[in-house]
Amino acid sequence: MEATIITKLIAQALNLSIEAVGNTLALLEEGCTIPFISRYRKERTGALDEVQIAAISDESQRLKEIQKRKDTVIKTITDLQKMTPELRQRIDNCWDATELEDIYLPYKPRRRTRAQVAREQGLEALAQLIMLQREANPERAAKSFVVGDVADVAAALRGAQDIIAETISEDERSRQQLRGAFRRTAIITSKVVKAKADTEEAAKYSDYFDWHEPLRRCSSHRLLAMRRGEAEGMLRISIDPADDQECIDRLQRQWVRSGNASGRLVAEAAEDSYKRLLKPSIETEFGNLSKEAADEEAIHVFAENLRQLLLGAPLGQKRVMGIDPGFRTGCKVVCLDAQGNLLHHEAIFPHPPVNKRMQASIHMQQMIADYQIEAIAIGNGTASRETKRFAEDVLHTMRADTVRQPDIKLFVVSEDGASVYSASKVAREEFPDEDVTVRGAVSIGRRLMDPLAELVKIDPKSIGVGQYQHDVDQTKLKHQLDQTVESCVNLVGVNLNTASSHLLQYVSGLGPALAKNIVDYRKEHGPFASRAQLKKVPRLGPSAFQQCAGFLRIPGAKNPLDNSAVHPESYAIVEQMAHDQGCSVGDLIAQRELRARVDINRYVTAEVGIPTLTDIMNELEKPGRDPREQLEEFEFDSRVQTIDDLEEGMVLPGIVTNITNFGAFVDIGVHQDGLVHISQMANRRIAHPTDVVKLHQHVDVKVIEVDRRRKRIALSMKQV
Repeated sequence: MEATIITKLIAQALNLSIEAVGNTLALLEEGCTIPFISRYRKERTGALDEVQIAAISDESQRLKEIQKRKDTVIKTITDLQKMTPELRQRIDNCWDATELEDIYLPYKPRRRTRAQVAREQGLEALAQLIMLQREANPERAAKSFVVGDVADVAAALRGAQDIIAETISEDERSRQQLRGAFRRTAIITSKVVKAKADTEEAAKYSDYFDWHEPLRRCSSHRLLAMRRGEAEGMLRISIDPADDQECIDRLQRQWVRSGNASGRLVAEAAEDSYKRLLKPSIETEFGNLSKEAADEEAIHVFAENLRQLLLGAPLGQKRVMGIDPGFRTGCKVVCLDAQGNLLHHEAIFPHPPVNKRMQASIHMQQMIADYQIEAIAIGNGTASRETKRFAEDVLHTMRADTVRQPDIKLFVVSEDGASVYSASKVAREEFPDEDVTVRGAVSIGRRLMDPLAELVKIDPKSIGVGQYQHDVDQTKLKHQLDQTVESCVNLVGVNLNTASSHLLQYVSGLGPALAKNIVDYRKEHGPFASRAQLKKVPRLGPSAFQQCAGFLRIPGAKNPLDNSAVHPESYAIVEQMAHDQGCSVGDLIAQRELRARVDINRYVTAEVGIPTLTDIMNELEKPGRDPREQLEEFEFDSRVQTIDDLEEGMVLPGIVTNITNFGAFVDIGVHQDGLVHISQMANRRIAHPTDVVKLHQHVDVKVIEVDRRRKRIALSMKQV
């Protein structure tokens, strides 16, 4: 019964068919992964994509959490012997977390409040009498309650008012009324903590020293900035309705039904309830809700940036030289084979203060020749541009030699997170005998070859593409980022015979243990000859095989389908197609005219429909194709080296390094990224920067303002 209700609720919330949601939930319950369901179970889901399936999974989890909370609420109220059929029905029908807490509030075990003390003093009956507002002389009624700890009539009335105030604060209608006022008019206000106003730490929050705006218009990045300032003790944040008195008046109109003395006492209790109980409670609630919404938006931005970064254009399997540039400590150079294995490393010192440029040039030429280098990757940190110019000079010298004329391309690669990787457990396992500088240079070289395979080894929070990533809910962030990494890995596919265990663990149906078992099996038995051989890997059972096989590739396999996204469960269909055309599977892949003669309608069965057959035909056209774009070379403007070289009006080439809700940061080669505000991105109104740019995109920008003191550069794309 519960499962059916959850299915209907999810279908309604996401505007999807009940059948598609029900089938998707069943597949998730069977242990199928999101990439597997979206790629290979289109008939059952109605061709839902990964985003929709992930939304179903998340919504299902949210509703299950509400159900757990409902079970706790029902048990608590039942144990108190206060459960009624009407109350039970209300709880059963409730699927809103806030409404559920409102229902539960009067029964919730609470700390010893003023109202609780008054109840223990026997003043509940007096409170009920006053709330009826029929007693014109409540002082006279209160005299009979002056016993025990109740000192006098005034104390009795105060205690009764405390009970009334708490009753009002726990009333659902009162809370909803105040929520409505907050929703319409709430203002978020930020003030500097006076004792910190002149400190250097507080200066970065100077924009928020005296700030206020409607909460519903407060963007996620401003709210998170204010909350960070509050957490660091620099700011005080409050959320208030626009008019406190109007809220009090509304509350009094709801509860005061008489103009007599009892009515006046209720009016006073209502005002006290608002100021002491209701307003702080709803303020906390809206503070949490606004923070959750800001977190969700920031996490979405981070995940989208991470997706673009992971799906960055790869160079492919080439022999690469990776250079981690530096001045005083020199440039650490590594030479890698086409599979990314380390062949050689050494340090060269082409820059001041050591300045052994000639010696460095000779050594670099020798390494290029000895290891048949096909491309050079240079980190984008300190001394990057100087090292790139040095490398260009070396290549120019070599090209002038009639014997050695290498066709080598130079690329500048982001170093973000390379130092984190070099000191990580993964790097120590890969290179136990090398120091962190060598590992960092290897990471730079491998990122050029395949950004995805290398970046999965680094905690996404260290890659530098997030927005307030340390301030958002870390559990939700990890869940979203893990889901993003898994999606990217499975979209691209993984070479079964070269992938590291760290990359393999993100393949659908695997995980750290099975990934390690695959690598261990590969070391012992040599490269996999077929996908079917995966079944021999220890602990990799039929379910794991079903989930992972379609995303693993074996270049050069005897069966060409083993290097495609066609799932082994569909091999028989392709073989039947080839048989019907009187050719082999290889011929069907190689010859377009043979594929053109295939009528996919002939191969429809109860389990396999047109969506899957269409996918199969698309895959046969370009088996194992990489969905990522081609790598492009890039050059910064030689006129600018530092922020001091910038002048307003300059038009410069740049690379998008980070995207936020309010704009995009662009590297223009001066060791300080500039900001293209969303208002400067296009000559039209855009909803989000991703409508115009993507991560690592090459763009032309115009310098419109340079603040050298604060090291801020304002750029424009619409003026170019």
